[in-house]
Amino acid sequence: MRIFRRLNSLFAILLKIEHFGTTASNTSLPAVWQLWNPSYLVLNRQLGHLSIAQRKHFFSMPEMLNEKFDHDLNVPHPGVRGMSVLNRDAFKRIVVIPALKVDKGIVSKLLKSLKEVLLKRPGLKRVVEDPEDDSSVFVLLDATKIPADCSLGESVQQTLKNFGVNPEIIKYKLELTYDHFKADEVLQAVLPEGQEVTTGFSRVGHIAHLNLRDHQLPYKHLIGQVIIDKNHGITCAVNKITGIDNAYRNFHMEVLAGDETSMITKVKENYLWYEFDFSKVYWNPRLETEHTRIVGLLKQNDVLFDVFAGVGPFAIPAAKKKCIVFANDLNPESYKWLRHNCKLNKVDEKVQVFNMDGRDFLKGPVKEELVRQLSLKERESALHIVMNLPAMAIEFLDVFRHLLDGEPARTDLLPTVHCYCFSKHDDPAKDTRERVEACLGTSLEGLCSVMLVRNVAPHKEMMRFSFRLPASVLYKPLSCPAGVDSPQEPTSKRMRLNEDSQEETNQKA
Repeated sequence: MRIFRRLNSLFAILLKIEHFGTTASNTSLPAVWQLWNPSYLVLNRQLGHLSIAQRKHFFSMPEMLNEKFDHDLNVPHPGVRGMSVLNRDAFKRIVVIPALKVDKGIVSKLLKSLKEVLLKRPGLKRVVEDPEDDSSVFVLLDATKIPADCSLGESVQQTLKNFGVNPEIIKYKLELTYDHFKADEVLQAVLPEGQEVTTGFSRVGHIAHLNLRDHQLPYKHLIGQVIIDKNHGITCAVNKITGIDNAYRNFHMEVLAGDETSMITKVKENYLWYEFDFSKVYWNPRLETEHTRIVGLLKQNDVLFDVFAGVGPFAIPAAKKKCIVFANDLNPESYKWLRHNCKLNKVDEKVQVFNMDGRDFLKGPVKEELVRQLSLKERESALHIVMNLPAMAIEFLDVFRHLLDGEPARTDLLPTVHCYCFSKHDDPAKDTRERVEACLGTSLEGLCSVMLVRNVAPHKEMMRFSFRLPASVLYKPLSCPAGVDSPQEPTSKRMRLNEDSQEETNQKA
């Protein structure tokens, strides 16, 4: 009996080690001991009644002694590698992290003092309930701040002593699920190792617009669903499958995941709303800064001619500044939504809207208004012409050559043109200027500025070339007979896009 009393004492000591009991499946003690020891049988029955949710946080004795802390909580279960159809349950992973058992009454004050060692993983709670004790909780710690011997620093130990907290480190078992991982962590775990993982996209209202690379295409539907899951408000993900290869300057896309019943979306830019069918018009949220720059140049009563207006990101804010606006787009859908957005933003009475070829628009409404404005001797308003069609806009500049008859009343208020283009040249600024000057047939020294708008792709830049139209270009020479145009005009904008233009993918605002 003396032997059994000693064994009982030893078992009692073992039960006090850490705050985890022995689960019903424990086989760390001999079977004969389980039969002979009444206290063990009672404890075994009690733990057997714990709920699954309670028991999953407890270790058997061998687990408690051998389990190490997990330092990397960013990696899902390795079995998801190569997955092409999203299975959220497969991302589950059990991790072991250090914790302290703390009385509920002091936990809020204690957290402030322990902030240096607390778990900082986004999406994970630092404080979790103790399933065995309603008066206490577990405070989860950062495993990277806890040494291998589970010892705490002197300052932390002193803090715990001041609060009357047992400094004993507990090994807490936590289940990580799909919801705990960020989009890039999910995709890095799924895609083959060493391949680029891109989680960036353009947000167009509720639509995520992706440009996937070839190696990502086998996982495209999974990628689309992950983007929807991990970004609040996104309900549809699409991928561009062709470049801009038609006169209306929109591109074909496929729905990767989510609601594909409607591509009509609504976006807000610079406090103004734009609504449109994303599958039928072009919208580029990356050009918001450029829209702001140009509109910032305008003053009340200035005149803006927007040759390729799209759904109105230049025209509508200009009208809000009480400018006189002439806005045009060849695409009937863009024209429809441009009118709609003018009404939506209550500037429909300030914008004249046209559905014309860009060349015809310049030679018609723009020419008529230029004649009127440039004949006013007392005019103080500036004239701006925006040509935001980077793939082709330079080809339209020849329209300005000898567009008007006579001569201006004042040469200091001639129109300023803002022409956008792409350049793959080593010196894109020089390349842009040379191309513009060649089209106009004159030097623009002292009359121009060139600016990088954004990098479109490796070795491909989007540029803005702004210049004051010289009177020698805009007006016909007095020796030129009336009705005779100097250069032969090229074909209209409806012509087949040249090879370089077909290559351009997404640069129309």
